[in-house]
Amino acid sequence: MSHILHNLAPAPGSTRARKRIGRGEGSGHGGTAGRGHKGDKSRSGYRYKRGFEGGQMPLQRRIPKFGFRSPFRVEYFPLNLARISQLIEKHPEVSEITPAWLYEKGYVREDRPIKVLAKGQLTRPLTIQAHRFSEAARVAIEKAGGKAVSLST
Repeated sequence: MSHILHNLAPAPGSTRARKRIGRGEGSGHGGTAGRGHKGDKSRSGYRYKRGFEGGQMPLQRRIPKFGFRSPFRVEYFPLNLARISQLIEKHPEVSEITPAWLYEKGYVREDRPIKVLAKGQLTRPLTIQAHRFSEAARVAIEKAGGKAVSLST
């Protein structure tokens, strides 16, 4: 058999005629046209509702719902005193830590205000500027002889 383009055909048995629905009883698909008797799906214009599970309680109504997240909340970037101690060991010339300096060095993200937290301790006096301080962090900074300066958010 020659392999010329006009001789090409699908392999035997690999294709079949399409099912012509609703074209009379003789076609085998007349009457209800493969849609069964009555019910939503037998009607024209039927469209299932998203999430509909055939009358079973839908998943989005079965699972528990809880919590609320205010769209107006302010999410702070947490900065522990332990991390600040690491930074002043790395940069001994620094006596004041500001959000601009932290961002410039790549230690914090610019899009969030900074909150200093009390985990860890300071080894030397330092002026730290941040948007918020935990009470324990403020006490620890002042105990080390430093100053906690709050910036407005």
